[in-house]
Amino acid sequence: MIEYEFSEHAYDMLRERNIQEAWVELALEDPEKKQPKDDGMLHYIRSIEQHGGRYLRVVVNPDARPQRIVTVFFDRRVRRPQ
Repeated sequence: MIEYEFSEHAYDMLRERNIQEAWVELALEDPEKKQPKDDGMLHYIRSIEQHGGRYLRVVVNPDARPQRIVTVFFDRRVRRPQ
């Protein structure tokens, strides 16, 4: 299990977007994609079947201890493979 904490913004996004913490944990523990970005953030991407198969993107600051979840959102740009 990855040790992490939610930023205040990430908690706000969970509430506003009706995202379950269990889905965030699933994306962190078993991502379909992991993308390091130039700004140092790490993006975890996972489809959530309980949400119509849409892709959840979890943005993490891996340099913080514990790692900090910066934001979470369903990413419309990510599509299922055809």
